[in-house]
Amino acid sequence: MVPRMVSVASVNEWSEGKLSSQNDYLAGEEPLEIRIGEVAINVIMRTPGHDLELAAGFIFTEGLISHRSQIASLRAEADSRQNGANLVRVDFAPGVALDSESTRRNFYTNSSCGVCGKASIDAIRVRHIQPPNRGCTIDPELLCRLPEQFLAAQQVFGRTGALHAAALFSLSGELLVLREDIGRHNAVDKVIGWALANDLIPLSDSLLLVSGRGGFEIVQKALVAGIPILASVSAPSDLAVNLAREFGMTFIGFLRGRRFVVYSGMERLATGIPSSI
Repeated sequence: MVPRMVSVASVNEWSEGKLSSQNDYLAGEEPLEIRIGEVAINVIMRTPGHDLELAAGFIFTEGLISHRSQIASLRAEADSRQNGANLVRVDFAPGVALDSESTRRNFYTNSSCGVCGKASIDAIRVRHIQPPNRGCTIDPELLCRLPEQFLAAQQVFGRTGALHAAALFSLSGELLVLREDIGRHNAVDKVIGWALANDLIPLSDSLLLVSGRGGFEIVQKALVAGIPILASVSAPSDLAVNLAREFGMTFIGFLRGRRFVVYSGMERLATGIPSSI
């Protein structure tokens, strides 16, 4: 575990009429600046850890690159304005230029909303998104078993109760990678950055499971990575559902116990029941 992901604070707890002093675990949150060469493109509030994956996943899902080979180097550096390494510098491969239009919307991303500050919905649509793999299916019974694995693997959440998580599963139910972060979209970028570093993009035979709600940006990032099935333990937004339906993604919400709701892409559920969704 990365030490800075968790800190300890002295707190006072009131319970059943009694007051006691104790130590409590807190999830880490610090700003991370991403630079391409000398150009600062974003500041992200994140939980430290897997910062290179976060930066790689972010520039990929935001459309600044389309392939791992376009990155020449990726390194964490100390920022003189902050304690520790809160700067990731990306150098593009020779011949790869930074699109000024793509970086025009230089914005501050807080930990709860990756869309905040962007000029419009059109500005966050990444061009050339392709419909994900239509030939894969998943067993609903297997799907219902994934949240138990998901929760068991959330080490920092287990200590702090404060972090979101995103996990990539094979369609046979194998947990491939899980990442935690104070921001749910950051956790997704870390997972996608891991896949990018391991030459697994597009993730055409995978399922992404996320904590919290299923928002527009989560769907967009999953589509960019070629993920055909996205599941959330909570509710989706209408914009997210519309985007998933537009591109033919299987989008599942309220995945809890032996219940879930399919908002789009029912054909990937191996139920034998015809779908009109």
